[in-house]
Amino acid sequence: MALVPVLNGALRVSELASGATVTAANARFFDAPIPIVAHIVGSTLYLLLGAAQFVPSLRQQRWHRYAGRVLVPAGLISALSGIWMAITYEMPESNGTSLAAVRVIVGALMVAGLVIGLLAIRRRNVRVHRAWMIRAYAIALGAGTQVFTFLPWTLALGMPGTIMTTVLMTAGWAINMVIAEIVIRRSARR
Repeated sequence: MALVPVLNGALRVSELASGATVTAANARFFDAPIPIVAHIVGSTLYLLLGAAQFVPSLRQQRWHRYAGRVLVPAGLISALSGIWMAITYEMPESNGTSLAAVRVIVGALMVAGLVIGLLAIRRRNVRVHRAWMIRAYAIALGAGTQVFTFLPWTLALGMPGTIMTTVLMTAGWAINMVIAEIVIRRSARR
């Protein structure tokens, strides 16, 4: 699932670097490229390194700790730049203010998850650390899941309107959060 946002980010960076034609759909990125590039770099690092954090054999090694020192700042950059863009970028018509509000909320939840997870591990509370890092990672994977909420709708009914865009995007984050909570609860029972 991380592959979808990583590939999309690579395409966006190459579009910016190559000086592609500015359109209504991409003008905001050309007008203010720093937030989108920070978001893409932070998200790519977070998603790729973060996936390895779930490999049990790596959690028992120092690698997990060292990678975490890269992951938390990368995750914070991803979330905070996402919030910044939701607030400051002029979005296409299909992205209404309700979607901007949802993006701010999930970005804030991701920041909270990273901070709570970091504070928990500093207190050596592995159970709380693990739960909040899973939640933060689930939020970061939202763009990957949104493909599965958007694609069937778009293929069957065409591009969704403003309200349905918000519903479909929110569904991607909600699905991930439900799965994260199931994983957290199952591991707590073991």
